[in-house]
Amino acid sequence: MVYCIYIIQGTKRQRVIFQQKGGMILSITSDILRGHTEAIILSHLLEKDSYGYQINKDIMKKTDNRYELKEATLYSAFRRLEQAGHIRTYWGDETTGARRRYYAVTDSGRQAYLSYKKEWEEAKEMIDQLLK
Repeated sequence: MVYCIYIIQGTKRQRVIFQQKGGMILSITSDILRGHTEAIILSHLLEKDSYGYQINKDIMKKTDNRYELKEATLYSAFRRLEQAGHIRTYWGDETTGARRRYYAVTDSGRQAYLSYKKEWEEAKEMIDQLLK
């Protein structure tokens, strides 16, 4: 069974399509994931410092190539996270190839991640209730 709901955030209305089987959501649109780009990046950086291309490659691997961040989206999110003080950047070692800008999560970023994760869990719980 397929469901369509609208999520309203401020003045923005977003149409989301869910496919449900046996009470479980099988797929969601990339619109939902796009709204959580910062949380996805912070989650990855909590595991280890990394650079843009590797983060995107790891996201694709974790999602079996079903989700890829566009380069502009990824680097815009990096800029927002850095301006908010949630990540810091540094240049990696050039001896292993091209010089890469690495990203590392800060203490503020750890707190932001917990907040983003709580928001996601609350939204997921509400959507689960609506799809019963």
